[in-house]
Amino acid sequence: MTDTYFGNRTRVTEFILIGFLNPFEVQVTLFMLFFIVFLVTVVGNSVIIVLTCSDYRLQSPMYFFLCNLSIIEILITVTVVPKMMENFLSERKTISFYGCLAQSYFYFLLGTTEYVLLAVMSYDRYVAVCSPLHYSNIMRKKVCIWLVVASWLCGFFSILVPTVMKLQLPFCGPNTINHFFCDSAPLLHLACADIRLLEFIDFIISLPILLGSLLLTVFSYFYIICAIIRTPSATGKQKAFSTCASHFTVVTIGYGTSVFIYVRPSQTNSMNLNKVASLLTTAFTPMLNPFIFSLRNQKVKEALTDLVSKCVGAHGLGLNSRRV
Repeated sequence: MTDTYFGNRTRVTEFILIGFLNPFEVQVTLFMLFFIVFLVTVVGNSVIIVLTCSDYRLQSPMYFFLCNLSIIEILITVTVVPKMMENFLSERKTISFYGCLAQSYFYFLLGTTEYVLLAVMSYDRYVAVCSPLHYSNIMRKKVCIWLVVASWLCGFFSILVPTVMKLQLPFCGPNTINHFFCDSAPLLHLACADIRLLEFIDFIISLPILLGSLLLTVFSYFYIICAIIRTPSATGKQKAFSTCASHFTVVTIGYGTSVFIYVRPSQTNSMNLNKVASLLTTAFTPMLNPFIFSLRNQKVKEALTDLVSKCVGAHGLGLNSRRV
């Protein structure tokens, strides 16, 4: 849909998200699949949040950061997946102009915040493994809170300028986005203007955010591995590897896909491949994170077992009281 813009030019008021072109029966199957993914993501990450906020065994910096990561994962999923599910069953797969820009803004805000937070989590593991005697002094509660706030501020300010510049761009048609959400590259290439400067700014911003936080993570894990190798105790080595393995798994998946998609000067090619890769960061990684962290962490499993026991016990008491 378009409105009058300047003279004979028109202004786009909504965009069409192509998504994945499949027969309707396949679209219904995909809707059911991603509905399950959405539910598992929200419930799984919500359980992590509840556990870290309520269980005394999880009152440490590592779980505080994990709680914030789970919040971001839920928000990323809510930003992208519901609209994608709606379009699976819709004939007109549309999103409003400002709705599209808002979705793009929040997706990149949350994504940037997540990568900075992952770097913070790697630093936390570095201090825990390499300086265990000074850990409580370095990773104080106030320091942890400020690190999380800094992660959000970094995401906010890094995305603010490109978003304001996108708002100034003229979009006069076509209005079809070859993606399942309002990703930056396919959206920019619909503008009726020279976007080379904005593409370059996007590239310059994504480069230090992704590669900078990745380098911090790599250096942290380099020193962590060196410290683990020097540990004489086999039990100590196993405990250290177990503590860091889950975080390293999430980092590998997240950084691998995002560097592939975004850290390139031009992103016009291989858009279908980009769509598949984007599903990892928008749907499947947020769903898998609670399982990656909980299944490899004894304290989380113990806290979850106790929570389930309390819920079952409370439910049993409620049934008995009603019978009496």
